[in-house]
Amino acid sequence: MGVGRFVYTPILPLMHAQAGLSPQLGSMLATANYVGYLLGALAGIASPRLARSRAALRVSLVVLIASLAAMPATRDAAAWFAVRLVAGGASALVFIIAVNAVLTALRAHGPHLAGWAFGGVGAGIALSGGLVLALRSTGTWQQAWLLSAGATVLLSIPAWNLRTGTAPSGPAAVRSQPGHDAAGPQDASGPRWFAALLAAYTLEGIGYIVAGTFLVAAIDQSAPATVGSSAWVLVGLAALPSAALWAWLSRTWSRPTLLIVAFIVQGAGIVLPVVVGGVGAALASAALFGGTFIGIAALVLAIGEHLRKPGAVAILTAGYSAGQVAGPLLATPLLHHGYRQALVMAAVIIAAAAVTAGALRYRFPHHLGPLPLRMLTGARNTTTSRS
Repeated sequence: MGVGRFVYTPILPLMHAQAGLSPQLGSMLATANYVGYLLGALAGIASPRLARSRAALRVSLVVLIASLAAMPATRDAAAWFAVRLVAGGASALVFIIAVNAVLTALRAHGPHLAGWAFGGVGAGIALSGGLVLALRSTGTWQQAWLLSAGATVLLSIPAWNLRTGTAPSGPAAVRSQPGHDAAGPQDASGPRWFAALLAAYTLEGIGYIVAGTFLVAAIDQSAPATVGSSAWVLVGLAALPSAALWAWLSRTWSRPTLLIVAFIVQGAGIVLPVVVGGVGAALASAALFGGTFIGIAALVLAIGEHLRKPGAVAILTAGYSAGQVAGPLLATPLLHHGYRQALVMAAVIIAAAAVTAGALRYRFPHHLGPLPLRMLTGARNTTTSRS
């Protein structure tokens, strides 16, 4: 998913230079991907069984591979739009199914293990950036898409048999059964905190995706040609351990507090190359951005689980993806003179997310126990499936 979803960012400058892609069309193609991601998330809400299906995971992986291979087969903008739309839907289902599997199977283990699973997205980002960096001097944008499709094929092999519906054993399994909830029904005021969480995560979707889409192109405008792609590799490398690190910090600090800190750090990283400039600032920006965006996702989903909201993964992912649809649309009018104004806008929106997340700290219900697994994953019955 890290390759299939995010390789567009480092390939974008190549398509600008070699395929004549305008910044406005580049933004619209990004929007198509995010609309598809939203549709995939909504499908996960509408069909809880789909969100836990190994067959859906496999189909989504195949579709993701095909979408990558299809991009260099045409230069038609409408076809590109359709391909990125489909890729977004497949990416969302891969993410939702994988997260549900992780939260289910690793419930009995330390939160750092789930963090490392989230880090797989970072590993894919680093790999995609490395592939494009290797092609930057002599390769073409078509080769970059085909190479990323090949990498996704290889990564899909070990993912093919992911156990998407396996319930944990031992004490965690007891806690997940009806009648064994640590705190009874959901707190009556729980929706208030969940609404604040959803709003903050939606704002994060707007700000993060503007930076995630245009960061490399923005750096390329003021730095040597290879710095942008190198920065994207650094984003992935920083993202790989970030969720595990934020999970480890949650043993000492509350998750709402950590979420606010992560928003502040991310906003600073996004605006840094605009304020300072230069190679050092670009690389520092990449490290701060990569070290927070997956960590924020992991923190948000963990808080959603703690608040005992049924179908939390799919609902939060839908809000996040709705923000991602809005992000490029809001940024497009700012792209006529480069990407700097768009990055400033993204940083301001992330600051708004931090303020919104501040509501979580007011009388946060730390006493609530874990959500029953059948509710978290959206299942309508207590029987889990391996298929």
